[in-house]
Amino acid sequence: MAGFVGRQTELKALDQALERIRAKANDPEPGKLLFIRGRRRVGKSRLVEEFLRRSGVPSLFFTASRRGNRELDAFVSAIAASGFSATEELSGTKLSDWDAALSLLALALPDDKPSVVVIDEFPYLIEGDESIEATFQKMWDRVLQKKPLLLLLVGSDLAVMEMLNTHDRPLFQRGTDMVVPPLTPVEVGEIIGAASAADAFDGYLLTGGMPMLCDEWPSGNGALAYLETILSEPASILLTGAARTLEAEFPTDALARDVLGAIGSGERTFTNIKNQQQGLNDVSLTRSLDLLVSKRIVSRDVPLSTKPGNEPRYRIVDPYLQFWLRFIGSHLDEIDRGRSDLVLERIRTDWTTWRGRAVEPIVRQALERLLTVQGVKVGAVGAYWTRTNIPEVDIVVTDSTSKSRSISFAGSIKWRENQQFSQGDLVALAAEVAKIPGANHFTPLIAVGRAGVSAKGASMSFSADDLIEAWQ
Repeated sequence: MAGFVGRQTELKALDQALERIRAKANDPEPGKLLFIRGRRRVGKSRLVEEFLRRSGVPSLFFTASRRGNRELDAFVSAIAASGFSATEELSGTKLSDWDAALSLLALALPDDKPSVVVIDEFPYLIEGDESIEATFQKMWDRVLQKKPLLLLLVGSDLAVMEMLNTHDRPLFQRGTDMVVPPLTPVEVGEIIGAASAADAFDGYLLTGGMPMLCDEWPSGNGALAYLETILSEPASILLTGAARTLEAEFPTDALARDVLGAIGSGERTFTNIKNQQQGLNDVSLTRSLDLLVSKRIVSRDVPLSTKPGNEPRYRIVDPYLQFWLRFIGSHLDEIDRGRSDLVLERIRTDWTTWRGRAVEPIVRQALERLLTVQGVKVGAVGAYWTRTNIPEVDIVVTDSTSKSRSISFAGSIKWRENQQFSQGDLVALAAEVAKIPGANHFTPLIAVGRAGVSAKGASMSFSADDLIEAWQ
């Protein structure tokens, strides 16, 4: 694929899996199974397609959906079109169950050379047939593993894909887990032609590291210039991608979508989310939040200190989805009638404030990487707050995840366009840090400024240029 960027670690892992199959071609069970998971639109299918293109081995790529009884027919058609030997006559074959379908696949697979079978969105098959895991387990043990086959089960439902390899599931220990993360800020910056590290972070916040979103970004444009162009294109992935994701994740659960919308609008506490949704009770809200957290769409964060946190806050994990819910989703009607200028004006007004909050988890990820490389013992990197937000500290670093942890650093993030992290910012930070359980006036301070740090006295200082090195 032209313009394929990054994913070298994942491509190497797939290449190694295929090479192991080649090396074990004469063994009784040369086959290998991988469970590949990652957020929707993170580029799993594109990664696998690129791997297949580079490998050149015979392959089958089947994408499951909610076809019901037609799912088996679609699978047979995929076998027929795969290019495996003697499969052309299979077209139109009718099967009654997945045992027969996988038996047919086994007959079609070559015995003398490696092949790859990809079943994308595997959780859809589980949704339509609860016995599908047991069927795959049986056919893998009896037939498929005896072929020089690399079987890739791919899925976007993170909770379901994680459960496949747990001890109480049929496929336990049959395969290896592989996670496809979003593109890094460095990779996003490369694709969009970012002029600076700060612009690369802006691009990451708007795209969430999703390759399809990055691809439609005019190279060299800043964030607001990109938005001015893309908001006038109703078919753009930026406008339509999140809606399709929500439809796929919650086809019948309108309440979960409403709760997600409340979080996206800026509500972070249980009480405020409940107050925004009229008629919502504690039980139904708890159920919806648990579902969103289990799907890894929402994170339930607690304040980090030497005392157990009891003030959870909720945030949307994917920054693109967070942006879409805040600025786009509830205003699609304006875009449809040609008034994208109204949407853009709201973004311009709130951009700095929204960006400053949205970038905080990414900054903490970068610090965890950088501090570890520098030899600092890092147990956890989080934030601290109270119900009244007095104090509220952006960065707390502990040396352990256990109850006996101590605070190694505390810090503040000032993600302003041009103004650096000032001496006044550092003085204010020191006063807030002293109120954190486990911290005091001697706790080392970290200063993070998008445009740099002019303050003197911080133990560590980071600009956007420094933070981007976490992914280089």
